Amino acid sequence: MKPSTRAVVLFLLTLAAAGLTARLGFWQLDRAAQKETLQAAVLANGAMPPLQTAELSGAQLHRRVQLTGHWLADKTVFLDNRPMAGRSGFYVLTPLQLEGRPELVLVQRGWSPRDAGDRSRLQPVPTPTGLVTLSGRLIAAPSKVYEFAPAASGVIRQNLDLQDLEREVGRPFLPVTVLQQGGEVADGLLRAWAAPDAGLHKHYGYAFQWFSLSALILGLYVWFQTIRLRKQAKSV
Repeated sequence: MKPSTRAVVLFLLTLAAAGLTARLGFWQLDRAAQKETLQAAVLANGAMPPLQTAELSGAQLHRRVQLTGHWLADKTVFLDNRPMAGRSGFYVLTPLQLEGRPELVLVQRGWSPRDAGDRSRLQPVPTPTGLVTLSGRLIAAPSKVYEFAPAASGVIRQNLDLQDLEREVGRPFLPVTVLQQGGEVADGLLRAWAAPDAGLHKHYGYAFQWFSLSALILGLYVWFQTIRLRKQAKSV
C-alpha cells in the first residue's frame, strides 16, 4: 500500500472510530434524558397522597400506600443474600390479606440479619395476629439475585415469583409488592431502603467515557500524524 493511500485509510478509520464513540456518547445522553423523565414521574407519584386499601390496584407503582389487613404469618418467606448496611441477611416478605377485599398483597416488611454460625437459623419476626395498618410504597417485585439451582420453595429462598406464591397460597395476589416503610413497628426489622433511582449518573458516566475515548482517538491521530512528524522533520 502506498504511503498516501495508507494515510487516507488511517484518516478514514480515525474518523469512523471517533464518530462511532461520539455517537455512543450521545446515545447515553439520550438514555439519561429518558431516565430523567422516568425519575421525575417516580418522584411525582411518590409525592401524591397515599392510597388506601380500597384504592389499591396493579398500575400505581411508586405510590405511597396506607393499607389495613391481616398478616398471613405462616406464608412468610425469607429471601437470602440480601445485604443491608454492609451486613448479610434476608428480606422478609409476608402476604397481607386486605381488609374488605378478596386479594392479598405481598409486603416486603424489612431486613433481618443472618446467623453467622448457622445460615438456616432465622431471627424471630413478631407478627401481629389482628388487624394491622401499615405504610409503604408500591414496587413491581422484590429484587432478584442469581441462583445456580432451580427456584426452590420453603421459608428460605433466593428469589420469589409472585405467580408461584399465588399457586402455593391458593388465593389471588395483586400484581404489586408493598415496600413497608417506617421504623415504628416493633418487629425488629431494618428498613433502610434505598431511594428510588433511575440510574441517571450511570448513563452520564458512560457518556463521559465514550466522549473521552473519541477525543483520545482524535488526539492520538493529531499527535502521530502531524505534531510528531513535524518534530521529526525539524530535527533532521
